Amino acid sequence: MRNQVLVVWVLAAPAWVLGQTPSAKADLPSTPVPQAIASFQEAWRPGLDQVPQNGAPSAPATEAPKLSLKEAEELALRQNPQISVAHLLALASRQVTREVRSNLWPTANADIAGVDAQENSRITAGGLNNPIIYERAAGGVSVSQLITDFGRTTNLVASAAFSQRAEEQNALATKEQILLEVNQTFFSALQTHAVLRVAEETVNARQLVADQVGALTKNKLKSELDLSFANVNLAQAKLLLLDAQNNDKAALASLSAVLGYPALQDMTLMEDTEAINAPPANIDALITEALAKRPELLALDYQYQAAQKLKTAERDLLLPSIRALGAVGGAPVRNDHLPSWYGAVGANMDIPIFNGFLYTARSHEADLRSQAARDRVLDLRNRISRDVRTSWLNANAAYDRLAVTQQFLQQAQLALDLAQARYKLGLGSIVELSQAQLQATQAEISNAQAGYDYRLASSVLRYETSGL
Repeated sequence: MRNQVLVVWVLAAPAWVLGQTPSAKADLPSTPVPQAIASFQEAWRPGLDQVPQNGAPSAPATEAPKLSLKEAEELALRQNPQISVAHLLALASRQVTREVRSNLWPTANADIAGVDAQENSRITAGGLNNPIIYERAAGGVSVSQLITDFGRTTNLVASAAFSQRAEEQNALATKEQILLEVNQTFFSALQTHAVLRVAEETVNARQLVADQVGALTKNKLKSELDLSFANVNLAQAKLLLLDAQNNDKAALASLSAVLGYPALQDMTLMEDTEAINAPPANIDALITEALAKRPELLALDYQYQAAQKLKTAERDLLLPSIRALGAVGGAPVRNDHLPSWYGAVGANMDIPIFNGFLYTARSHEADLRSQAARDRVLDLRNRISRDVRTSWLNANAAYDRLAVTQQFLQQAQLALDLAQARYKLGLGSIVELSQAQLQATQAEISNAQAGYDYRLASSVLRYETSGL
């Protein structure tokens, strides 16, 4: 009986629940939106889902922090790990200089010895030495001082000092490269965001045209061909929007990485308000300035001077070296034949005679490496001259494009207005309108990119010459 009641309750429960529902129509799902259209709406109308249904004010969204170019540069200098790596390597090179210079200072060692020997024993094998062994416990100090090695150690110190300066210039070059990368990614992010705004406006404009043509087609005032062209133009605008969104996120990811963040940061980039000026006219002065200030060239020049000093030091291996030696100490426990203290001074000259041509080979190696360093300096000077001239030409071309793209935008907008007016009056075809829309979109994108292209080219030119 309990089972029958349970079955009746299970069957009756859904009907009772439906009966308690105020309106069955209110529970029906709304007409599904096609997935492509839904994703498109989310793409160009990101705030659509945040609008409340009943008109109640929604909670304000967290505003992304604003970031200027100057703040981005300061942030990168603090957080980018490449800056820290270059600085640490420069500090390490200073310790190398101290290591080499230590050979000019005296060396002192303290010794404590204790020996328990067999009475009247003698060493009879193992080498040419004093065979007598005495019981003893003693302590003493020995000092060794280099008198001269005819300039070898001094040249090694000078070589290490030049290498240290080269590392410091490399650290400065790394800093300049990071600043250039910050400028590149910052202006690229601004550029892609400007293109994204153009793409959104293009989608809105072409959606309006497509809706108007669709309404006219339903009323038999336009043909299906017109509607097809309008939908094609709208689809092209949507594809442009998708690419612009992807490029915008990729540019922000690149900027976040340069700033030292491991993940994508949501930032609102502030426009650069610096006035746009024409590039310098004298290219020869820029090349001269670059050859005098570029840290990469200065680093290579210091490396060449270090190689020169090392070559001289390796050649000095063939010369003798003279050292002074001294020792003093006492023996509290000793044999009766030994005094209670000892002391001696002396000098030693080490004269190389033959070692299988090792020193000669090292001298030749250092000479060849010095010549290679000199040629690298010459090659870098040529490349710097080429890079400065190329960046100067790019900056001039980008500056000239500013006026051309502005004129292109004005003419394309005028042509679009005329084409729309002709199409509404029935004097123009949908092909003419589509072509005008395409040219207007290209003009807006070119104009949006032109300003950032020039700022980027100007940053590259400053990097190539005087630095950022």
